[in-house]
Amino acid sequence: MDATTSGSSSSIPFHTIVDPSLSLMPPLQQTFQRVQRHCFGDLTPGEFPLAASPSIVLHVLTACNLDPQDLANLEASSVTCTFFRKPANFTPDFQLSITELAALDMCQKRAIFKPMTSEERGFLKQRCGGSWKLVLRYILAGEACCRRENSQAIAGPGHSIAVTSSGSVYSFGSNSSGQLGHGTLEEEWRPRLIRSLQGIRIIQAAAGAGRTMLISDAGRVYAFGKDSFGEAEYAVQGSKVVTTPQMVESLRDIYVVQAAIGNFFTAVLSREGRVYTFCWGNDSKLGHHTEPNDLEPRLLLGPLENVPVVQIAAGYCYLLALACQPSGMSVYSVGCGLGGKLGHGSRTDEKHPKLIEQFQALNLQPTVVAAGAWHAAVVGRDGRVCTWGWGRYGCLGHGNEDCESVPKVVESLDNIKAIHVATGDYTTFVVSDTGDVYSFGCGESSSLGHSTAIDGQGNRHANVLSPRLVTSLKDINERVVQISLTNSIYWNAHTFALTDSGRLYAFGAGDKGQLGVELVAQQTERETPECVEIDLS
Repeated sequence: MDATTSGSSSSIPFHTIVDPSLSLMPPLQQTFQRVQRHCFGDLTPGEFPLAASPSIVLHVLTACNLDPQDLANLEASSVTCTFFRKPANFTPDFQLSITELAALDMCQKRAIFKPMTSEERGFLKQRCGGSWKLVLRYILAGEACCRRENSQAIAGPGHSIAVTSSGSVYSFGSNSSGQLGHGTLEEEWRPRLIRSLQGIRIIQAAAGAGRTMLISDAGRVYAFGKDSFGEAEYAVQGSKVVTTPQMVESLRDIYVVQAAIGNFFTAVLSREGRVYTFCWGNDSKLGHHTEPNDLEPRLLLGPLENVPVVQIAAGYCYLLALACQPSGMSVYSVGCGLGGKLGHGSRTDEKHPKLIEQFQALNLQPTVVAAGAWHAAVVGRDGRVCTWGWGRYGCLGHGNEDCESVPKVVESLDNIKAIHVATGDYTTFVVSDTGDVYSFGCGESSSLGHSTAIDGQGNRHANVLSPRLVTSLKDINERVVQISLTNSIYWNAHTFALTDSGRLYAFGAGDKGQLGVELVAQQTERETPECVEIDLS
């Protein structure tokens, strides 16, 4: 269908124009010019056959969901720049180029962008660098890191949360503080739907020791479980437990897209890329001067105030932030520096977020960050994996148990392209672009997934100092897209593997029902992955 006809509006949802010069052009002349032009023009750079109908070009760019970098390359190309750089004379902004309009149209399809007012959109555009292409890159990066709008599974300390692609939530495992959200304190050994959330679509979940947080597609935060922090270290029980999801009133005015729970604090990420923390601000450890029991969310001060963040990751006592800047992706860290886990070449604490400069030296563009209890990991755009921090049990994958105070490339993974990384209590998992999974670190509870002896003496619980293929997951003949594992030093660990078909496999410790599968006789763990009876697709 010709995009200039009156019936074209249904196929081109955002921009349809009538080009007067085209309608007045004799049919033979149109045909002659199109025959004379080559694929990308003949004599004049920037001309090509579809240039006469910009609305068709815009429709193609939008329908193809081109990467922001591809849109930028169209403007930069010596062949197409003349056409793609000039104003397109389309609404809503006649000065925008075709590629900027395409980026804006693709932003309008994203869940977090749709409800924004024009003022909010303008503010986000300014924070991202003044371009809709940069806004699109920011949104897509966040979706990829946190699996927003997709199914996900969270292996918490003793309990588990599963979110379906439609936004329903199941929970199972330990429930001593009401962290399962069912209105009781009883353990659940099978996935159970949280019925009180009916009508609310959840897009992201976080689990901590005795607490759970859920994020809805409207940016609301729902929390349940115990309301105090640090009990594991100080042996103090919280004064209050919440057994059903309750909206966090202090976050009502913040449109939240992600939450991360550490041992002493919680952090949330707003739609605009701002980071807020609460319940661990003493001595400015997280960028603000408050008491340890301060429940009010505080904006994280320092360099990140004017830098949009796409992902946050919480360790035992520190926080990582993946930032999206016009110059590229970068990682900031703040909190406790013991073991070198902040990545700055020292073991000192940082009161305010500080840029990890080592990635520039490595020429690595971070795309995913993971914060374990005492160590951290990053996947680069080129598929390289970096780890740093406390190397106990071999969790850094460098063949030893040494600490690394700056990010170091895991050389034994050079033959794969990684797309995802997960860290826990001295354990690390890496997922390749082929769906293969590698693990290393502490072998307790069979949480590494190596069902056969790994020390030559029949001990499947032995530590693994270098990445090793998890053959038990390869044997299920499904492509793994996400790994989640327990990130707590006070619980036996368990691990989830989510496949692209929506199947969930569990292994490791299951003494509280956190695997979602029944254990026989006196079993307390599963050494091989078992499919959980729940469809997350």
